[in-house]
Amino acid sequence: MNINDLKKEELLNRHIEKVYLESADLVKRIQRVKSDHGRDIGIRLKNPRDLVAGDILFMDDKNIIVIDVLKDDLIVISPRSIEEMGNIAHQLGNRHLPAQFEGDEMMVQYDYLVEELLQELRIPFKRENRKVKQAFRHIGHSHGA
Repeated sequence: MNINDLKKEELLNRHIEKVYLESADLVKRIQRVKSDHGRDIGIRLKNPRDLVAGDILFMDDKNIIVIDVLKDDLIVISPRSIEEMGNIAHQLGNRHLPAQFEGDEMMVQYDYLVEELLQELRIPFKRENRKVKQAFRHIGHSHGA
């Protein structure tokens, strides 16, 4: 369950405690973490799924413990045309770099080689510390037959 699925009245009298994770840790099924109140918590996911910001780890009548995500060092790409989008998507796909999309923006984790490529191709981008909603997931792939 996610805190965003709760009604406002369900949150009124509950204290919210957060566990901050790096986006890479959202894919771990078993881990030990510490809440922002210093509480040690063990996470063991029964189902093979990734955690997302807002996931509820614990809830009773008085408290809720939720997942929050630390900011990542990102390159936020803002292509001006479908041609630029296709070009950079192809280039990054060849490098097997995972990307996420929000609106008209494409986000990848910071890499100086990607930064140089974008400068070379003159595709608008900015480097930014930003929270992502989910983990960047690398997809295994082989070009061989």
